[in-house]
Amino acid sequence: MQFIDRSKISVRAGDGGNGKSSFRREKFVPKGGPDGGDGGKGGDIVLEVDANVNTLLNFRFNRKYVAENGDAGDRKKQFGRGAEDCVIKVPQGTLVKDAATGEILADLTELGQRAIVAKGGRGGRGNAKFKSSSRRAPTFAEFGEPGESRELLLELKLLADVGLVGYPSVGKSSLIAAVSSARPEIADYHFTTLVPVLGVVNLGYEKSFVMADIPGLIEGAADGVGLGHDFLRHIERTKLILHIVDAAAIDGRDPIEDFKKINVELKKYSEKLSKRPQILVANKIDLPQAKENLPALEKLAEQEGIKFFSISAATHENLDALINFVGKSLEEIVPEAAPVDNVKIFDVEKEDDPVIIERNDAAEFIVRNKNLEKIVAMTNFDNAEGLRRFQFIWRMKNLDSLLKARGIKEGTTVHIGEIEFEWHE
Repeated sequence: MQFIDRSKISVRAGDGGNGKSSFRREKFVPKGGPDGGDGGKGGDIVLEVDANVNTLLNFRFNRKYVAENGDAGDRKKQFGRGAEDCVIKVPQGTLVKDAATGEILADLTELGQRAIVAKGGRGGRGNAKFKSSSRRAPTFAEFGEPGESRELLLELKLLADVGLVGYPSVGKSSLIAAVSSARPEIADYHFTTLVPVLGVVNLGYEKSFVMADIPGLIEGAADGVGLGHDFLRHIERTKLILHIVDAAAIDGRDPIEDFKKINVELKKYSEKLSKRPQILVANKIDLPQAKENLPALEKLAEQEGIKFFSISAATHENLDALINFVGKSLEEIVPEAAPVDNVKIFDVEKEDDPVIIERNDAAEFIVRNKNLEKIVAMTNFDNAEGLRRFQFIWRMKNLDSLLKARGIKEGTTVHIGEIEFEWHE
């Protein structure tokens, strides 16, 4: 199965249905009054964690998702039907960002967890809603509110209990193949593993943990050398790190220097990651060259204050002791609390929504105000009463004074949302 861990998609929530402008007309009710109903709400774009989805591969081929619009209102104050939400299935461990700002919108780590990433527009109000003591027969109704749209970056971070790190060809793939049912490609050359591999390690008595074989890191990985950033982010969620070194040093490298260099990369990438519990594992002790390096590696672990194991993934020597110790250690590790303060599910309308006036290259004026832009989109300017209502809102927002302060001239074009106006005294 192909492993895809990053995708970019475009989403658009549904527009609200238009409100209805109509009047009650029955044989014995000559002046029944306005009876136009409201439009239905547009569908939201919802991301949902699904156990049957393991990668972001589907998003390589399907990059655009659009929710349905709400139905229009009808006579006799009948409301339009609200649209169904567009639910997009994503794998566990998906981080969702706004592609334009890089802002984190949701961190989806639990099965069944949902996040609304684009809200459907509310339905426009029918003319029955605008009836008042001073306006007995309103002829106007609102258009539906446009749904939100945005581009999203989806980033998958593996959810594993234990992460294997180390230079290429130190035996990480051999280890995970020996202790689990995972079958990564194993060969006698560097960078055999190009994508992370997950394996479930069974301890008996219905106990198990998930181990991730992270592709080999190299010096400079934290600065993006090789595929450093792609690999390092998969270690972020692990509770425990098994740091694998080649005790036999068959490639001529110093395993002690390898250990130190990889830890430098972990610290450069994330201070928190560098403090994650580690176990130093010296692999390939079945080779005669390993005996010379084992005392120095054991002393290194003692200096670092971490546990040391010498193993052979090829002959399975000491594997049971290592796996049992890992299992016990995981039970004692208190999981870190997930940071939620800086995670937003979707943009919430702020009470502080100032009117901002800018100029474009054509010396035209652009008025930016979220609430005003929605009103413009929902106003029927072909209806005289609807136009008068908008003119009243224009005065309430004090737009004439604000535009004059910016030096507006007679006949200048003013943009609000998708609509252009020509300004006159």
